[in-house]
Amino acid sequence: MEHFGVYIHIPFCRRKCFYCDFPSYAGEEALMGRYREALCREIAAQGSRCLQEGAARTVYIGGGTPTALFASDLLAVVAAVRSAFRLTGEEEFTVEANPGTVDAALLTHLRKAGVNRLSFGVQSFSQPLLRAIGRIHTAGEAEEAVRMAQGEGFRVSLDLMYGLPQQTLDDLKASVECAAALAVGHISVYGLAVEEGTPFARMEAEGRLALPTDDAAGDMYDYITEQLPHLGYRRYEISNYAKAGEESRHNLAYWQDVPYIGLGAAAHSYWQGRRTENEEDIRRYIACIEEGRAPAREEEPASRENHIEEFAFLALRTAEGIDKHRFRKKFETDIGEIYGEAIRRLKKAGLLEETASAIRLTKQGMKFGNRVFEEFLLERNGIYGEE
Repeated sequence: MEHFGVYIHIPFCRRKCFYCDFPSYAGEEALMGRYREALCREIAAQGSRCLQEGAARTVYIGGGTPTALFASDLLAVVAAVRSAFRLTGEEEFTVEANPGTVDAALLTHLRKAGVNRLSFGVQSFSQPLLRAIGRIHTAGEAEEAVRMAQGEGFRVSLDLMYGLPQQTLDDLKASVECAAALAVGHISVYGLAVEEGTPFARMEAEGRLALPTDDAAGDMYDYITEQLPHLGYRRYEISNYAKAGEESRHNLAYWQDVPYIGLGAAAHSYWQGRRTENEEDIRRYIACIEEGRAPAREEEPASRENHIEEFAFLALRTAEGIDKHRFRKKFETDIGEIYGEAIRRLKKAGLLEETASAIRLTKQGMKFGNRVFEEFLLERNGIYGEE
């Protein structure tokens, strides 16, 4: 193994957003110190184990809200990573941030500590929409945070959402225009999914969630996919757009089957062909580390079948698609031997296109990606299904 990624999970938030089903918790500030100590111990142990495997090319501290930590705790985590892992010297080092939990001093310290990229969860520049989805920051704070980060020399990404309650196409247009005016290098755009167990799910069940119609949400999607490239942001993955050279190297590694080590509560790892997940509950995670027990469990048994499916799904999310040569080299067979019939069906439906070197989603395939991914389930294709 030459290069790999490192993901670190910070499971704290000031307040849980109404749509969020991620493993993150509000009101647990009393645990932050013990969590930082446990996390730094895991970082040290895993970093030592990985020293012979190569260098970390990307580091991503996500959440939750990493900047909800006390500044000293967050900086201690950054320092622990730099101490424990061998880095390439040209690594991309990202921290997720909420615009409402950063200030100039924190950004200065993070930049001096070696962080070079920030990903802001903005979601919208409309103040009424920010209130409607439970965000703690204001539109003005979002703009100010981005400008402060740029002034410190960070590469900046921001997230936007569409299909939000009471959101209109004009609302979305205004947010996209604001993001472009800020000249950020990277924009991720996600459609709202109402997930079980969230406040939005309860509101929907009670008939209190006024979502845009499917047609209106479709118009928003079409606007994004047409306007962002027009503004100079290339669509390099289903939900991600970047100016030249500003792609997220960490996320690209996920989609390109590069190994990564996950650290912290609920963090996932893909290491030596195995996928594992750390204990999700903060208290149980801390107890594992304090008692010298491994916090990770295997998500599912490693198998050739699972690897083929995951390789195909993840590569198809990208604009480049599945590299036929890489597939053949990794699995010692042509992709057509496994997926030939599915590829023919999807090409006929206008959802896939094929060149001599790659198979990738068409523009229509990007819009209906889940239909394509279903066709790449091996059992569905009768390749590895039960007798």
